[in-house]
Amino acid sequence: MRLRDWISRWLRGLRDASADDPSGLHAPSEEDNVDPFNPFPDPIVIEISDVFDLHTIAPHDVKRVVEEYLLAARLQKFRSVRIIHGKGIGVQREMVRNILARTPFVIDFTDAPPQAGRRGATIAHLWIESE
Repeated sequence: MRLRDWISRWLRGLRDASADDPSGLHAPSEEDNVDPFNPFPDPIVIEISDVFDLHTIAPHDVKRVVEEYLLAARLQKFRSVRIIHGKGIGVQREMVRNILARTPFVIDFTDAPPQAGRRGATIAHLWIESE
């Protein structure tokens, strides 16, 4: 859409709004209250399973997301989890393993078996308190 067309549509919208409300004021709609820099202000809740695929996570978020995932997995009382990081050149694999190495409730970790991703995924065993 060309700028001129956009401006004329915008002006037409203003004119239509002022016909309905001569004061030029209108009741704010839900769309008016959306922050353009944070359109999703409420946290998004994702169901946790024992498999977590990092392919959908932006690289700069991987560290924080994996740390949060491990905490959530422990709360769900998973004894082991599989984190899929991909094979690539090994950057994410190394990042995941560094996080696992310094997480106090991770007992150990290893490459996944061939049917579960081999070097493209890491299996971590978590220490869960017995009740």
